[in-house]
Amino acid sequence: MSGISDARFLTVAEVAELMRVSKMTVYRLVHSGELPAVRFGRSYRVPESAVTEALQRPIADVG
Repeated sequence: MSGISDARFLTVAEVAELMRVSKMTVYRLVHSGELPAVRFGRSYRVPESAVTEALQRPIADVG
């Protein structure tokens, strides 16, 4: 059970700031399943480890 107590969760606003995107983009990532999140009432919390992992993923070549 120590894994759960060690987990750090971020708000959508904190994730948006870390990823340098809008809050709406974070919501889209959560709803599409690309970014895991836990719902607390009407708000979402994203595990910090999931944000770190998402930032390390290679991005698509748009050129």
